[in-house]
Amino acid sequence: MSIVLILFGIIVLVLGIIQIKNPSFGWQSREGWKVDGDSEPSDFYLILAEIGGIAATVMGGVMLFIGILKLVL
Repeated sequence: MSIVLILFGIIVLVLGIIQIKNPSFGWQSREGWKVDGDSEPSDFYLILAEIGGIAATVMGGVMLFIGILKLVL
């Protein structure tokens, strides 16, 4: 169980860091295809994406920490 928690923690942590570094990551596949022509995400979308990336990074770190604690103890 702790190995799975560690793996999920690493995955969520990496995705959160990617979302913080590049908040428009995934926008084209989720929203961009709905619009014809050249379009970009709004500033509000980018802010929310960064906040989501921060939350995912924190959650991934907590999952990783708990998984390591369960493995050690």
